[in-house]
Amino acid sequence: MSRLGKYTRRAFLGLGVAAAGGLAVGFYFYKKPYANPLDAKKAEGEAPLNPYVMIANDNTITIIAPRAEMGQGVHTTLAALVAEELEVPLEHVIVEHGPSSPAYFNAAMLEESTPFPFYDESVLAELARGSMKIVATFLGLNITGGSSSTTDAFVKMREAGYAAKFVLVKAAAEHFGTSEDNLALADGTVTDKASGQSVTYGELASRAAVVSPPGETKLKKASDWKILGKTQKRVELKDKVTGGRIFGIDVQLPNMLYSTVRMAPRKGVSLRSYDKTATLAIPGVKDVVEIRTITGEGLGVIAENTWAAFKGAEALEIKWDDPHSFQNSDQMWSALEDALTQEATFELGGTGSDAEVFTSIPESEAVSAQYRLPFLAHATMEPMNATAQHDGSKIRVWTGTQAPGLIQSVISRHFDMDSADIDIATTRLGGGFGRRLEVDFALYASVIAKATAPNPVKVTWTREEDTQHDAYRPMAIGEFKGQVTPDGTLKTMDMHVASPSIIQSVMPRTFPGISPIGPDNTVLDGAFNQPLDVENIRCKAHVADLQVPVGFWRSVGNSVNGFFHESFIDEAAHKAGRDPLEFRLAHLTSDEFRPAREALKRVAEMSGWVTPLPAGKGRGIAHVLSFGTWTAQVVQVDVKDNTVTIEEVWAVADPGIVLDPGMFRDQIMSGINFGLSQALGQEITWAEGEVEQANFDTFDAMRMYQAPRITIELLENSPRMGGAGEPGTPPSTPALANAIFAATGKRIRQMPLSNEIDFI
Repeated sequence: MSRLGKYTRRAFLGLGVAAAGGLAVGFYFYKKPYANPLDAKKAEGEAPLNPYVMIANDNTITIIAPRAEMGQGVHTTLAALVAEELEVPLEHVIVEHGPSSPAYFNAAMLEESTPFPFYDESVLAELARGSMKIVATFLGLNITGGSSSTTDAFVKMREAGYAAKFVLVKAAAEHFGTSEDNLALADGTVTDKASGQSVTYGELASRAAVVSPPGETKLKKASDWKILGKTQKRVELKDKVTGGRIFGIDVQLPNMLYSTVRMAPRKGVSLRSYDKTATLAIPGVKDVVEIRTITGEGLGVIAENTWAAFKGAEALEIKWDDPHSFQNSDQMWSALEDALTQEATFELGGTGSDAEVFTSIPESEAVSAQYRLPFLAHATMEPMNATAQHDGSKIRVWTGTQAPGLIQSVISRHFDMDSADIDIATTRLGGGFGRRLEVDFALYASVIAKATAPNPVKVTWTREEDTQHDAYRPMAIGEFKGQVTPDGTLKTMDMHVASPSIIQSVMPRTFPGISPIGPDNTVLDGAFNQPLDVENIRCKAHVADLQVPVGFWRSVGNSVNGFFHESFIDEAAHKAGRDPLEFRLAHLTSDEFRPAREALKRVAEMSGWVTPLPAGKGRGIAHVLSFGTWTAQVVQVDVKDNTVTIEEVWAVADPGIVLDPGMFRDQIMSGINFGLSQALGQEITWAEGEVEQANFDTFDAMRMYQAPRITIELLENSPRMGGAGEPGTPPSTPALANAIFAATGKRIRQMPLSNEIDFI
């Protein structure tokens, strides 16, 4: 079913022409695979069988999992995809992130960035996804985001495992002088069933490396899986428990110097002058260098240790150019309010074609509300950091990043160097949430490294610098209006969202030579693409530039519009005088919405939805489809003396295929806690041109004593595979707000909820 507005069709047709033009001039290069990056990285005795599998002659099997490991367990699951087909247990392999290379491009993330709902399988929608897959192949972007790591890898990394097994079996048949049917594989060895003799993968690797790969693959059926579909122990668990040096902030190199930065209050503000006298007088401080880059301007303090660098940065006396921008949050809210009065920038989705129905709703049947969400920082536990070394001809960077290829590209452009001379070593991340899709922290380190050459330098941001120089989740206003008929049916739903555009903000600092084309789906994600049977729907974006860097924050637009959309559905149910669950199910009757219905019904059973609660307690429900996973949640609260205790959360997620149940549940739980944290006090506000929050005392996360009991079940009804990292976040906040309404009758329409009600 296609539910697109005319603007979207025109925008996509423009994209299709561009993609077709690229194919016309570059078909050969599209069909030609990227070179295997492991060929250039192999040591003596190692044989790369494909970009994902390296086997040494001592039978060390290394699997490349080229997505950022930031706590979600993705290295374990990606390795399991290969190990399953390679017939080796996970405990027998080493898992590495691998080099920065376009061979590891992420197609799934771009495929699902088209302006079509996940459930839309029309010809136009599939054509759009196919075109974006081609674009992804051309761009070669090795990026971790959009909960796409497993969906992108599901086929190709299993194929890599199968291809490695194929050439090993061929080599073994030649080694034993027998047929392939007479061989058995287990635990990294191949056994000749006739003679009983065995040979390890390592002993076969060099011979297998020259065998031609298979023309087609024959992957295992799910019923034959030994590893996939079962909960696995994380491959990095031992390093985490024992304090292994696995994060960017742990990097230690010989003759290393240390540094931190003091950057301009926001992008576009220039460094006018500074006095470093007091800084240089601090013991351990060695120098102060200027940083002038595409992502911002400021100063780097170089020292013998990080603490001296921090103290030196505090002592700097700096004058910035007066910013020609909004100075405070009130001005920004006014700009969004004004944007809502202007003609929409674009429209996505929609049903019905008569615009008059949206302006002729009878007053007695109308329901309307305005919702607001503030800017939010990512607040990763590991602050921004990168270590860099500049030897005059090459630059090497060690850092936790979600986008090593982008860092490589931006640094090479800054120094006018070939990207092949920029080497990115990706460490594990102490939290990412989209913040480490940015390039600023690595770019600044490379600039400082030029001043410390040939010594490497570790650049660590203070928590204050991190909080006040983020690429924030956009602030937004949602104006929603609907018509509820006397029989309790939502007949019309009109959604208007005012917000900055993430894409328009990100592109100039990562792809300065490319102008974004077409609508920015992220402004309306979680609104235009939700499962809903309503006769008349429209969803319009009113884009406003607030002159603040914005970026991808866990679940992106779904975290914004999920709150708007599911809060409004609850209000419409109240207007109709119907139970919120019953009301939702009544508007999810289409065949393609079955996963939503089943998730809602199951979460209602788990939570005892129909069971009455004592006075002061309430339950709220919400469902958001994001990143291919249909997620329903019920939150239960207890409210005493206007103080809320979040008692319990029940969640049901349906990603179609569950590769690791334990890890998937962990990610849904993590997303819930992440989402609820914003309700308990998180907001970024501006005064006199600067961010007011600085550390965890003013921008905190939910604490353990506030955390609810969480119960999660997984379903597999969806016809297509979805992701795990983000879908737990969007339903959590509207379910909480709806629960507070159920308990108190108080409808809170803006975040953080703590501005209007207290939490324990």
